[in-house]
Amino acid sequence: MAGRIPEDFINEVRNSVNIVDVISQYVSLEKKGKDYIGLCPFHQEKTPSFTVNEEKQFFKCFGCGKGGNVYKFLMYKDNLTFPESVEQVANFAHISMPSGYSNHQTNSNLTPVMKINQDAADFYHRVLVTTRAGERGMAYAKKRELDKKTIDHFGIGYAPQQENLLLLYLRGKNYQDDDLVKSGLFIQSKSGELYDRFRDRLMFPLSDESGRVIAFSGRRLSNDKTEAKYMNSPETEIFTKSKVLFHFAEAKKAAREEKHLVLYEGYMDVIAAYKAGVKSGIASMGTSLTDEQVYMMRRNNRNIIINYDGDDPGVHAAERAVQMFKQAGGFNIGVVVLPEGLDPDEYVKKYGEDKYYSEVKGALSATDFLLKRLAKKFNLNNDLDRINYLNEAVKEISNISDPVQQDLYLRKIADENKVSFEALKANLLHEVKCNRRANRHKNGDPYVDKTRPVVDLPTQDKNATAVDPVQLRLLYLFLKSDQAREYLLARHFLFPSKEFAQLEELWLKFIETHENPTVGDFYDFIPEQLQGIIESAELAEMPEDFDDHEIDDQIQMLEKRKINLQLDKLMKKIKDAERKQDSEQILVLTQQLIKLKRVLG
Repeated sequence: MAGRIPEDFINEVRNSVNIVDVISQYVSLEKKGKDYIGLCPFHQEKTPSFTVNEEKQFFKCFGCGKGGNVYKFLMYKDNLTFPESVEQVANFAHISMPSGYSNHQTNSNLTPVMKINQDAADFYHRVLVTTRAGERGMAYAKKRELDKKTIDHFGIGYAPQQENLLLLYLRGKNYQDDDLVKSGLFIQSKSGELYDRFRDRLMFPLSDESGRVIAFSGRRLSNDKTEAKYMNSPETEIFTKSKVLFHFAEAKKAAREEKHLVLYEGYMDVIAAYKAGVKSGIASMGTSLTDEQVYMMRRNNRNIIINYDGDDPGVHAAERAVQMFKQAGGFNIGVVVLPEGLDPDEYVKKYGEDKYYSEVKGALSATDFLLKRLAKKFNLNNDLDRINYLNEAVKEISNISDPVQQDLYLRKIADENKVSFEALKANLLHEVKCNRRANRHKNGDPYVDKTRPVVDLPTQDKNATAVDPVQLRLLYLFLKSDQAREYLLARHFLFPSKEFAQLEELWLKFIETHENPTVGDFYDFIPEQLQGIIESAELAEMPEDFDDHEIDDQIQMLEKRKINLQLDKLMKKIKDAERKQDSEQILVLTQQLIKLKRVLG
């Protein structure tokens, strides 16, 4: 509970950070007016509805309803308790926790399966770097030119040849066999015996977006080709292959400086690139890129450089990835195609880190890449083939919305193929019209431009409820203005809603017991079910100026609303009495109705 940590410390830590800086580690934010917006990290969406208000130090998603301050964000995102979120923000602000408070049991919020995977990662790494049993793995690591710095950064380890060492280690830490089975690290025989799944393999920990180990990939060291070269953990309650990107937790931090993410096919490519100075490398999990992985990238950084293997399958996979990014929309895509069919790891070994870094810096645009791929499908020395190529190239260019880029690529293919720019421009305008017609026909509404991004409608969070704007305005003034609060109290005003009335009572107690109370401080010490109202009040665009007439008008609106509700109830009772032909009851109710209508005016 919050009381375990001194209240002053909680306030000090929260006031020492900027919520924008913390959330930017998880979400790519763009400044729009006073606020920052981005794609929500809590539900999948195409159009940003996630807002961060730097002035108020609050966030709110208007799609799923989640909101709060910096502590609440980390509680949602990293599944932390309140004290754990305070400690994490304190670490971010380089503030030591107070003496006598210790929450170093950082795994307390983790499930047994997550703890097992983290302990296994520590075990494998320690075996590799400190034991004789790991010498075989270390010899292979050196052969692959993995130095200690790289091994430590990626948490690389070794699963020894000896039978069931990991099993013995984890049982020694009192894990139950049921949880060990669920971890994916063991194979269970028909008789119920457990055996280490990974043996004699160089181990690469796979982490979630927050950097917590959730699975492994093991690289075979032996020459036994009957065994798979790479073996991944099976999917578990914490590991879904399609929703994980290798090195993503670290890469997204580096991407804030490098201004992009670099997408690779394999782990060793990411590692080779890291050694060459490209710290923002990520890789899909040995399978084709998925929509979920594309969304993860879009939410964090929209500048993506694709650097798959330079052979035909790799280039084909890169083309498919480009099309996926284009379909998702909102990306700036670059593509690196390495010569001689080399993958990034091979290229670095052959030509060196500096030359590879230059290749990444010189990435082709997505359109350049697709046009080059298209040209290879035709014999450009043949006039008919060249005409077909130009028609297809113009179709590709017609998908670009920026007219400057359209002209740039048109001029390039016009010069390369010795045709007039004007002729290609005419074809382009025709193609653009065809695209618009096709979109209108496809979407069934000739008057609406359906080429605009689709806004998805996510399911509202169960805690997100509609907030009464009249009561919200009065609460805002009650919290922000001593004068407004005194005026409302002098009028003996009571909020009609139970939740608003609770907040009124709690705020009065809070200001009595705190010097210089702020709404930000108050937020952390109220029940969770009331925090959404404070979020709405803080993020609403309300003026702080007011006068007594405004407050009177707001109160009158609430009183009229109350009367209207009573009138509705009376009308239902009258109809019920009419059905029963109860003339005496009809007369009584009608008199009450007339009396209320007179009050309403």
